[in-house]
Amino acid sequence: MKTIFFLLFSLTGITTFGQQKIKPISVADSTKKIQVVETACGQCQFGLKEKGCLLAIRIKGQAYFVDGTTIDEHGDAHAEDGFCNAIRKSEVQGTVVKGRFNATYFKLLPPAAVKKEQQ
Repeated sequence: MKTIFFLLFSLTGITTFGQQKIKPISVADSTKKIQVVETACGQCQFGLKEKGCLLAIRIKGQAYFVDGTTIDEHGDAHAEDGFCNAIRKSEVQGTVVKGRFNATYFKLLPPAAVKKEQQ
């Protein structure tokens, strides 16, 4: 009986640990500049070669996949205004390392803020 209880408890812990999500990076470093960049699905909107819908940003015409947060952390990628169907704006901080953007801060801007900015 103790063995069964231990086994069930262990499996529950392993399953929970394996399903942890990456939290959006929401605290900016006040000593570093915040960049406003285009954000979308790298494959669907920016034409990057990696398979699957993965978060990417575009800085000065160059697209990079993002590490530190995921496409699913910012809503439904396949919604009308989701990253697979629309290019959005985000505030970011981080560095490009080996062709990928390592985000230390990432904040998706609301679509209304983008429209006001463009007017």
